[in-house]
Amino acid sequence: MAIDADTVRKAARLSRIRVEEAALAPLAQELSGIIAWIEQLNEVDTDGVEPMTSCVAVKLPMREDVVTDGNKRDAILANAPRTDRGFFVVPKVVE
Repeated sequence: MAIDADTVRKAARLSRIRVEEAALAPLAQELSGIIAWIEQLNEVDTDGVEPMTSCVAVKLPMREDVVTDGNKRDAILANAPRTDRGFFVVPKVVE
């Protein structure tokens, strides 16, 4: 599937990306190469191949799920521009 400059222009407009006119043709050529490579992957026989999330079979260590408050309230509130009695002070957004 070959991509032309008009297709790149349309995709750039839809994604609200400014692409200079001189860059449309080289970008179309690069995207066509990427699409050709992806189409080449479709030719690989994957019958009988199990899907995998990693190339190494590793079982992740599990820890007990314990809910805590973190005990870091003062450290977190130290980053806030304004606080009041242990809470963030934010501007009113609803009238």
